[in-house]
Amino acid sequence: MLQGFVNESILARAQKKGLAEIYLHNLRDYTQDKWKRVDDYPYGGKAGMVIQCQPLDACISGLKKERHYDEIIFTAPDGETFNQGIANELSLKENIIIVCGHYKGIDYRIREHLITREISIGDYVLTGGELAAAVIADSVVRIVPGVIGDVESALSDSFQDNLLEPPCYTRPAEYHPVDNPDETWGIPSILTSGHEAKIKEWEMEQAIARTKARRPDLLGEENG
Repeated sequence: MLQGFVNESILARAQKKGLAEIYLHNLRDYTQDKWKRVDDYPYGGKAGMVIQCQPLDACISGLKKERHYDEIIFTAPDGETFNQGIANELSLKENIIIVCGHYKGIDYRIREHLITREISIGDYVLTGGELAAAVIADSVVRIVPGVIGDVESALSDSFQDNLLEPPCYTRPAEYHPVDNPDETWGIPSILTSGHEAKIKEWEMEQAIARTKARRPDLLGEENG
């Protein structure tokens, strides 16, 4: 699931530039079970399967012998909610392990003894933590200095200053839609004025207005 993702787009660019190294580890390579099983039934009679201690412990312990890790993250629905601030923080770390849960999760002893941080990407359940790990990796790696050629682009993304981005437009300034060619879709005239200071002022006004309307919680305000 992850092999194609980590070798495309931003993550591929970061690796080619030598700005990030990404390794995928299959827990089946660390199990002592002759059938390569890594899961078992949970105690207590609950439905589903749980990733066992042994393969996770063997994998994490083996990696820690190779280098120091600043964080060992577990993708869990009950973890802290991932946001841009956490992405910024993680982008400054040297080495990170992301443990992907699967089935009903992992043996809780791993969370108690080896995991240093638990992160959720939202209040919903996925089949496994691989997609959550991919989201975290993309969000973190893209803001590592040098990965994106245009630094200003990354710094002006939504949530960087607890504000949503202002509207963005590109050429042509006047567009005639396919279904109604007599109609004209224009853009705010300020954007073609060439007055940089006024454009920046307009963008800030738009960012604040959009944030108030769509995500007032980012400004510490109540909706409605």
